[in-house]
Amino acid sequence: MIILIGSQKGGCGKSTICVNICSELACRKKDVVLVDSDRQGTASNWLTDRNVISALPTIHSLQKFDNIRDTLIDLKKRYEYVVVDTAGRDSRELRTGMTSSDIMIVPFRPSQPDLDTLPRLTEIMTEAKDLNPTLRAVAILTLAPTNPVINETNEAKEYLKDFPELELMKTIIRDRKVYRDAMSEGKGVVEMDNLKAKKEIQSLVKELLLW
Repeated sequence: MIILIGSQKGGCGKSTICVNICSELACRKKDVVLVDSDRQGTASNWLTDRNVISALPTIHSLQKFDNIRDTLIDLKKRYEYVVVDTAGRDSRELRTGMTSSDIMIVPFRPSQPDLDTLPRLTEIMTEAKDLNPTLRAVAILTLAPTNPVINETNEAKEYLKDFPELELMKTIIRDRKVYRDAMSEGKGVVEMDNLKAKKEIQSLVKELLLW
């Protein structure tokens, strides 16, 4: 399965989602490869830190830029899961990745600037489906407030109803410090001592595996 993490905006937790999916799959003893197609290299830096800790489950990796379609198709033959991190913008990597992926995950914050990127992104997805009609696109709320009094999450869910091309995942990723701590240590939150964050990622991966 090829899982593409894509967005037209940075700061939505895209790389965080990517590395945490990989770490949870690795903890489940799945054969997973992370493809870093973001020149910023956040996911690759995380893996460099991770490789220092020999006790952690193995995650294979490579960097690939520009047209990544053929690379992803080849990797799918060799690994159970191919997880792809792309730049937070409209890029060649994002567009070519869409043409070969099984699932595209669109992380977005419950904020107007993030929501404003969805119309153009759904247009690009529609174009990609001309070449890859089986592409399934899902959206996940990230960096959502942990305070239940704040209504931004419900407002974002309501806004997403205008985009039937995107299925909203049941899982919500909250704004928790442990995600940042884990990134700096080369770990996933499932390898940290925070039950709430761990359950969020386990729930996310469970949803993916059901597809």
